[in-house]
Amino acid sequence: MTDSRPDAAAFTTARSDFPEGFTFSTATSAYQIEGHAFGGAGRTHWDVFAEIPGKVDRGETGAVACDHYHRWAEDLDLIAAAGLDAYRFSTSWARVMPDGVNVNPEGFDFYDRLVDGMLARGIKPMATLYHWELPEPLSQRGGWTVRDTPEAFARFAEVVADRIGDRLHSVAPVNEPWCVAWLSHFEGYHAPGLASLDAAAKAMHHVALAHGLAVEVLRDRGVRGVGAACNLEYALPASETEADRTAARLYDGIYNRWFLGGMMHGAYPDDILDGFAPHMPERWQDDMALISQPLDWFGINYYTCRRLTRGSGPWPSIATVEGPLPKTDMGWEICPEGLEHLLKWVAETYTGDLPLFITENGLANADTPDRPDRERVAYLEAHFQAALRAIAAGVPLEGFTVWSLLDNYEWTLGYAKRFGLVHIDFDTQARTPKASYHALARMLSR
Repeated sequence: MTDSRPDAAAFTTARSDFPEGFTFSTATSAYQIEGHAFGGAGRTHWDVFAEIPGKVDRGETGAVACDHYHRWAEDLDLIAAAGLDAYRFSTSWARVMPDGVNVNPEGFDFYDRLVDGMLARGIKPMATLYHWELPEPLSQRGGWTVRDTPEAFARFAEVVADRIGDRLHSVAPVNEPWCVAWLSHFEGYHAPGLASLDAAAKAMHHVALAHGLAVEVLRDRGVRGVGAACNLEYALPASETEADRTAARLYDGIYNRWFLGGMMHGAYPDDILDGFAPHMPERWQDDMALISQPLDWFGINYYTCRRLTRGSGPWPSIATVEGPLPKTDMGWEICPEGLEHLLKWVAETYTGDLPLFITENGLANADTPDRPDRERVAYLEAHFQAALRAIAAGVPLEGFTVWSLLDNYEWTLGYAKRFGLVHIDFDTQARTPKASYHALARMLSR
């Protein structure tokens, strides 16, 4: 399956440049690839959100996606053939518990097969419990704005741990809590599409609480490798004015320091609490010890930097300014120095000697099966080099996860954006490994 053509894209970096035992993995998420119309899965708040005109491109959903539910063995074969060490996958809450409460045995059988399939191929299973597919019945009862949801999530964590926890290499409770809480409840860009500071502040705490409750359950069940996976962005002022520096600090507080502070220090940043305080749930302070339980590792999802200026609306009014760097198909600046900065900053400020992992990094590109996707290779190469510089500076980085294995459902953008190492024809479900897949396989063999 290796592409040996003379014009094939190639990495200059090799596996041997990284420390011995460094883990290379790829990732997906349940709703984005599995096909949610199968296996007794329940309706999610994303299904409802996509039905609102204008919210999702062409009103597309994850009903079929990449049909991974039926094609999982083929997809695991692709991971193994690339020489990757691990696969970061997610369990769908709405598949395992369609109403958020009662267990669907058929859904659990799928994850049994999937995990056993990884182990049979020598692939380490790295699980994420929640990657955004909230069961719609829970959404109707307030979703992440109410405490009942993190408490229900703890039960979900319990049943997953009891069924497959003994076979997992690692597990993170919630993928990208900022997206679950802020992007979805203040900016309204993701399901459930709210635009309320009150809802967002409550969600910011309840998502952190869900993490803490799940960590407690996973520990009680003896699950190993319990960590967290937070998305971080390199926040830069658009100019050196005081107003823009203040905007960048505010953005950094909401995007980066809120969950880092809560999980690692048991304290939210004071400058953000000043704005959130009137909207926080009652007795939220009582939850901080639970939220900040010790972890075995901390994961960083990194894609881009952000240039900030002050907006004209009420707090927290922040605007983004387009930067000068080359952009991905998402319109995101390609800024590998931001990854190096964040790795060093997180280790120095929050995590110390705790192992760090890059749990997502990758490029959206307008790929077709018949052209070398050199853009993805160049993007990953630059971020591999940033990771190596951070390691040389003493950061305890132990793994790098490429997003994504497959082109998939990209949430509000439907199927228009392609992050995959493997091209998916969404009409036929044909899988075609891209040049970046072949280049990565060669890199991992050296």
